[in-house]
Amino acid sequence: MTERRDAPAPAGLDTTSRLPDPDRAYRALIDAHRGLTDEESAALDTRLVLILANQIGDETVLEEAIALAKGLSDG
Repeated sequence: MTERRDAPAPAGLDTTSRLPDPDRAYRALIDAHRGLTDEESAALDTRLVLILANQIGDETVLEEAIALAKGLSDG
């Protein structure tokens, strides 16, 4: 079992671009889906979302991100 380290709580969802090359990141996401069926693509998205949600590690920030993605946030 992995030991969880206490980290300072994030101040909230940071929507500024933190990627040095956002277009490259977008292409990597698109390329990851190339050649997959719709079902395989959906499964990839699900796994990726869960991996990144774990990386975020903060349920409040995750909920803010979900709301933003669904178009329900003012941010």
